[in-house]
Amino acid sequence: MPDGLLRGLPPVVGEAPRVLVLGSFPGEESLCRQAYYAHPRNLFWPIMGELVGAGPDLPYPARLQRLAEAGIALWDVLEGCRREGSLDQRIEPASMRVNALADLVARHPSLRGCCLNGSTAGRLYHRLKGLDRPALPGIVLPSTSPAHARMPLAEKLERWRAAILPQLGPASLRA
Repeated sequence: MPDGLLRGLPPVVGEAPRVLVLGSFPGEESLCRQAYYAHPRNLFWPIMGELVGAGPDLPYPARLQRLAEAGIALWDVLEGCRREGSLDQRIEPASMRVNALADLVARHPSLRGCCLNGSTAGRLYHRLKGLDRPALPGIVLPSTSPAHARMPLAEKLERWRAAILPQLGPASLRA
Protein backbone atom coordinates (compact mmCIF):
# COMPACT_ATOMS: atom_id res chain seq x y z
CA MET A 1 0.00 0.00 0.00
CA PRO A 2 1.19 3.57 -0.52
CA ASP A 3 2.95 5.62 2.13
CA GLY A 4 4.28 2.62 4.05
CA LEU A 5 0.81 1.48 5.13
CA LEU A 6 0.39 -2.04 6.45
CA ARG A 7 -2.01 -4.09 4.33
CA GLY A 8 -4.64 -6.32 5.94
CA LEU A 9 -5.86 -9.76 4.95
CA PRO A 10 -8.45 -10.63 2.29
CA PRO A 11 -11.95 -11.60 3.40
CA VAL A 12 -12.79 -15.22 4.11
CA VAL A 13 -16.30 -15.84 2.81
CA GLY A 14 -18.12 -19.04 1.97
CA GLU A 15 -21.07 -19.51 -0.38
CA ALA A 16 -23.87 -18.36 1.94
CA PRO A 17 -22.47 -16.55 4.99
CA ARG A 18 -24.94 -15.47 7.65
CA VAL A 19 -22.61 -13.72 10.10
CA LEU A 20 -19.69 -11.43 9.31
CA VAL A 21 -17.06 -11.25 12.06
CA LEU A 22 -15.01 -8.07 11.78
CA GLY A 23 -11.84 -7.24 13.65
CA SER A 24 -10.22 -3.83 13.51
CA PHE A 25 -6.93 -4.74 11.79
CA PRO A 26 -4.70 -7.86 12.01
CA GLY A 27 -1.93 -7.96 14.61
CA GLU A 28 1.72 -8.43 13.72
CA GLU A 29 1.59 -12.21 14.12
CA SER A 30 -1.44 -12.47 11.83
CA LEU A 31 0.17 -10.25 9.21
CA CYS A 32 3.39 -12.25 9.38
CA ARG A 33 1.58 -15.59 9.02
CA GLN A 34 -1.12 -14.20 6.70
CA ALA A 35 -3.69 -15.87 8.93
CA TYR A 36 -6.55 -14.44 10.97
CA TYR A 37 -6.12 -14.47 14.76
CA ALA A 38 -2.70 -16.13 14.56
CA HIS A 39 -1.36 -15.06 17.96
CA PRO A 40 -1.28 -18.24 20.06
CA ARG A 41 -2.97 -16.50 23.03
CA ASN A 42 -5.80 -15.01 20.97
CA LEU A 43 -9.06 -16.67 22.04
CA PHE A 44 -10.85 -16.43 18.70
CA TRP A 45 -10.09 -19.98 17.57
CA PRO A 46 -10.81 -21.61 20.95
CA ILE A 47 -14.18 -19.81 20.96
CA MET A 48 -14.91 -20.86 17.37
CA GLY A 49 -13.92 -24.40 18.34
CA GLU A 50 -16.58 -24.43 21.02
CA LEU A 51 -19.23 -22.79 18.85
CA VAL A 52 -18.81 -24.43 15.44
CA GLY A 53 -15.95 -26.92 15.68
CA ALA A 54 -13.31 -24.61 14.14
CA GLY A 55 -10.80 -24.89 16.97
CA PRO A 56 -7.03 -24.41 17.08
CA ASP A 57 -6.52 -28.18 16.94
CA LEU A 58 -7.41 -28.07 13.23
CA PRO A 59 -5.00 -26.85 10.55
CA TYR A 60 -5.73 -23.25 9.56
CA PRO A 61 -7.32 -24.09 6.15
CA ALA A 62 -9.65 -26.60 7.86
CA ARG A 63 -10.68 -23.94 10.40
CA LEU A 64 -11.56 -21.55 7.59
CA GLN A 65 -13.51 -24.29 5.81
CA ARG A 66 -15.43 -25.09 8.98
CA LEU A 67 -16.30 -21.41 9.50
CA ALA A 68 -17.54 -21.17 5.91
CA GLU A 69 -19.65 -24.31 6.34
CA ALA A 70 -21.14 -22.85 9.53
CA GLY A 71 -21.97 -19.57 7.79
CA ILE A 72 -19.30 -17.35 9.35
CA ALA A 73 -17.27 -14.89 7.26
CA LEU A 74 -14.14 -13.07 8.48
CA TRP A 75 -12.66 -9.70 7.62
CA ASP A 76 -11.50 -6.47 9.23
CA VAL A 77 -12.94 -2.97 9.23
CA LEU A 78 -9.62 -1.56 8.06
CA GLU A 79 -7.91 -2.46 4.81
CA GLY A 80 -4.72 -0.68 5.80
CA CYS A 81 -3.12 1.63 8.31
CA ARG A 82 0.15 2.63 9.92
CA ARG A 83 0.82 1.15 13.31
CA GLU A 84 3.78 0.13 15.44
CA GLY A 85 3.18 -3.18 17.17
CA SER A 86 -0.19 -4.89 17.35
CA LEU A 87 -2.26 -2.71 19.64
CA ASP A 88 -5.28 -0.93 18.17
CA GLN A 89 -4.40 2.15 20.23
CA ARG A 90 -1.22 2.49 18.14
CA ILE A 91 -3.10 2.84 14.83
CA GLU A 92 -2.46 6.29 13.35
CA PRO A 93 -5.97 7.68 12.73
CA ALA A 94 -4.96 9.70 9.66
CA SER A 95 -3.58 6.56 8.01
CA MET A 96 -6.73 4.41 8.27
CA ARG A 97 -8.13 2.98 5.02
CA VAL A 98 -11.50 1.24 5.26
CA ASN A 99 -12.32 -2.06 3.57
CA ALA A 100 -15.16 -2.15 1.03
CA LEU A 101 -17.60 -3.58 3.56
CA ALA A 102 -20.75 -2.41 1.78
CA ASP A 103 -19.60 -4.16 -1.41
CA LEU A 104 -19.00 -7.42 0.47
CA VAL A 105 -22.45 -7.23 2.09
CA ALA A 106 -24.10 -6.44 -1.26
CA ARG A 107 -22.45 -9.53 -2.84
CA HIS A 108 -23.68 -11.75 0.02
CA PRO A 109 -27.37 -11.05 0.72
CA SER A 110 -27.47 -14.10 3.00
CA LEU A 111 -25.67 -12.06 5.70
CA ARG A 112 -27.92 -11.39 8.69
CA GLY A 113 -25.61 -9.56 11.06
CA CYS A 114 -22.13 -8.46 11.95
CA CYS A 115 -20.18 -9.34 15.08
CA LEU A 116 -17.43 -6.87 15.90
CA ASN A 117 -14.41 -8.32 17.66
CA GLY A 118 -13.68 -5.68 20.29
CA SER A 119 -14.46 -2.05 20.99
CA THR A 120 -12.12 -0.59 18.38
CA ALA A 121 -13.73 -2.64 15.61
CA GLY A 122 -17.12 -1.53 16.94
CA ARG A 123 -16.18 2.14 17.09
CA LEU A 124 -14.74 2.08 13.56
CA TYR A 125 -17.70 0.17 12.13
CA HIS A 126 -20.29 2.47 13.65
CA ARG A 127 -18.44 5.61 12.52
CA LEU A 128 -18.47 4.69 8.84
CA LYS A 129 -20.51 7.09 6.74
CA GLY A 130 -22.47 6.94 3.53
CA LEU A 131 -21.87 4.14 1.07
CA ASP A 132 -18.93 2.76 3.05
CA ARG A 133 -21.23 1.54 5.83
CA PRO A 134 -23.09 -1.65 5.06
CA ALA A 135 -26.74 -1.92 6.01
CA LEU A 136 -26.02 -4.73 8.43
CA PRO A 137 -26.69 -4.62 12.16
CA GLY A 138 -23.52 -4.88 14.21
CA ILE A 139 -22.99 -6.05 17.77
CA VAL A 140 -19.77 -5.33 19.65
CA LEU A 141 -18.37 -8.41 21.40
CA PRO A 142 -15.53 -8.72 23.89
CA SER A 143 -12.18 -8.72 22.12
CA THR A 144 -10.49 -12.08 21.77
CA SER A 145 -7.07 -10.39 21.76
CA PRO A 146 -4.55 -11.36 24.44
CA ALA A 147 -4.29 -7.63 25.19
CA HIS A 148 -7.83 -7.83 26.60
CA ALA A 149 -7.48 -10.58 29.17
CA ARG A 150 -9.57 -8.97 31.94
CA MET A 151 -12.68 -10.95 31.01
CA PRO A 152 -12.47 -14.71 31.59
CA LEU A 153 -12.74 -17.05 28.61
CA ALA A 154 -16.02 -18.54 29.91
CA GLU A 155 -17.70 -15.12 29.91
CA LYS A 156 -16.33 -14.22 26.46
CA LEU A 157 -17.53 -17.57 25.13
CA GLU A 158 -21.05 -17.02 26.43
CA ARG A 159 -21.26 -13.51 24.96
CA TRP A 160 -20.01 -14.76 21.57
CA ARG A 161 -22.38 -17.74 21.74
CA ALA A 162 -25.38 -15.50 22.46
CA ALA A 163 -24.52 -13.20 19.53
CA ILE A 164 -23.52 -15.68 16.84
CA LEU A 165 -25.49 -18.89 17.20
CA PRO A 166 -29.00 -17.38 16.87
CA GLN A 167 -27.97 -15.86 13.53
CA LEU A 168 -26.54 -19.11 12.22
CA GLY A 169 -29.49 -21.38 12.98
CA PRO A 170 -29.46 -24.99 14.21
CA ALA A 171 -27.72 -26.50 11.16
CA SER A 172 -24.41 -24.86 12.11
CA LEU A 173 -24.28 -25.99 15.72
CA ARG A 174 -21.33 -28.09 16.69
CA ALA A 175 -22.21 -31.76 16.87
